[in-house]
Amino acid sequence: MAHRPMFLMIGQAWIFYALAAIAVILFFGGLVLYLVTWKRVDRKGRPVFSWAAVRRTFEDAVLGKRTFKGDVTAGVMHLFIFWGFFALFMGTGVLSVHHYIVEFLRGRAYLVFSAAMELAGIVLVIGLLWAAVRRYLQRIPRLEHRAEDGLVLLWLIVVVVSGFMVEAVRLSAQDPAWRGWSFAGNVLAKLIPTSTASSLYPYLWWGHAVVSLGLIAAIPFTKLFHMLGAPASIYLQATRSPSGLIENEKASLFQLEDIVFFDACMRCGRCVEVCPSSGAGEPFAPRDFVQAVRKSLWRQNSPLGDIRFFMANGSQQVDEKLWYCTTCRACLEVCPVYGAAFEEVIKKRVEVIEEGTKVPPLLNQTLERLYRYNNPWESSKKRRAEWARGLDVNDITKEKDNIEFCYFVGCTTSLDTRAQEIAKSLVSILQAAHVRFGILGKKEPCCGDIARRVGELGLFMEQVDNCISLFEKYRIEEVVTSSPHCFHTFRNDYPEVLFRTRHYALVLDELIASGRVKPTKSLDLVVTYHDPCYLGRHNGVFEEPRRVIKSIPGIELREMVHNGPDSLCSGGGGGRMWKEDIDAETKMSEIRIREAHGTGASIVVTACPLCLIMLEDARKVQGLEDELKVMDLNELVLMSL
Repeated sequence: MAHRPMFLMIGQAWIFYALAAIAVILFFGGLVLYLVTWKRVDRKGRPVFSWAAVRRTFEDAVLGKRTFKGDVTAGVMHLFIFWGFFALFMGTGVLSVHHYIVEFLRGRAYLVFSAAMELAGIVLVIGLLWAAVRRYLQRIPRLEHRAEDGLVLLWLIVVVVSGFMVEAVRLSAQDPAWRGWSFAGNVLAKLIPTSTASSLYPYLWWGHAVVSLGLIAAIPFTKLFHMLGAPASIYLQATRSPSGLIENEKASLFQLEDIVFFDACMRCGRCVEVCPSSGAGEPFAPRDFVQAVRKSLWRQNSPLGDIRFFMANGSQQVDEKLWYCTTCRACLEVCPVYGAAFEEVIKKRVEVIEEGTKVPPLLNQTLERLYRYNNPWESSKKRRAEWARGLDVNDITKEKDNIEFCYFVGCTTSLDTRAQEIAKSLVSILQAAHVRFGILGKKEPCCGDIARRVGELGLFMEQVDNCISLFEKYRIEEVVTSSPHCFHTFRNDYPEVLFRTRHYALVLDELIASGRVKPTKSLDLVVTYHDPCYLGRHNGVFEEPRRVIKSIPGIELREMVHNGPDSLCSGGGGGRMWKEDIDAETKMSEIRIREAHGTGASIVVTACPLCLIMLEDARKVQGLEDELKVMDLNELVLMSL
């Protein structure tokens, strides 16, 4: 009857058990160190149960759904490695049950089991060789070439190949009638003389045992911890509540899901590939930032320091490079373990702001202006409402006449000469549609976005209190913003309040759909649309602005290569508007304006005052004034009325 003898031609089995015990102790000892360190980083962190999180973890960790996003070949490779390794691991467990508890792998059951293990091994070998080709022959730009990367890959290959060799020698020595079911091992067995197989078998068996047990012991101490950390990170990120950010960050604490994400990071480089700062040649990469913060947290909280012995001597310094991050959220869109590196940047900025060191001088001045004058642009409060002079706009602070909503203009739109056209155009559209709205005039405060993004949480909370008090005083229940940044801040960063927030693109879409705004003039233009990060990726507003554009007669909308969730940042977010001396090969906005020009469009349309300013400047620098025009969505709609 077909079966597999255990410890065939192997003496001194107790040595194997001793080595296995050491490997298990090291493995679980490493896991305990992770748990202790995580607990010290976030003493209040408690995982919560969620079926939705379980489902996401199954889809992304087990089925590999997330790894296919943006790179199908990487997804297939990952699936081969995962399922090959997982199947062989489970097979080892099944063999243990068969040997120590109840024998059941005999006859047909053993033959099916043997064929399944052969298939799993082949799948794993293909996945590992594919990974080696991608990293060392194709040299995928986003992949690093550290010693650990090559060693771990080689280690895995040695484990699975030595397993096949052990099987081949055993088949050659025994020559069982059922050897054909072990099809891969049988092919190799034909190459090994029967006369030498018996003497060779013990050496190969012990070699395979040692490298396999060593691999198990090394998992917590190398990047292989990803196989445990990734499912944990995916689950925790799925249960992460969007509320409570203010309270947690005010304490300058990294949370449980943050440190688990850091430890789950495989350094795959997807975040670097999509990061606009890295793409522009700036000295910032999300991957490097994550690794540096991880190392710093381990040095501070682990009883034994950083236990990743390949990374023990790496840098743990997070310097002024963190101010290059635009907080555009592109990193989160592609991270296989849902790591929001941009949020970690903001949390680190909180610490830097509190320490008062390594803060760019211009940013310090900007925060000072925000504190003193309630705006980041000017040392004055007087010009806040000058844009509305002569437009007959209702001032809510003077007279609230049954308005439908409060138009929250925002600091940039109120004070920047070019951005003021956004407000003027929207007012003209709303008045033409007979929409009853009002503004806060000179009393309009800053929403606090700039303070929030750069980590000045005390100042941000002060702005929150100012806004909420003003809205409550004038009984404002509906707010429409010019800036996606104001929209996002009100919608996601404020505590629960009794007012609804919309961006003007959503309002235009509703007004056109209801017939209150009717674009009738044919413009006969080719346009392209730039998705602002805080409107698109952060809040999922992609289709509404496009519907508005397509509602205009004669308009042809051509998409840029990077659009929707894959849009390129223009470089104005995350406080970068107030950072001097950007060290870059080329500006993000110039990369974006060239891409817009490449569509053949005569107009690039956006829906954000910061994007408008950045793209206008890039158009001039690139010498495209005669070929390409930058317009706000409001301006385009107004042209068609």
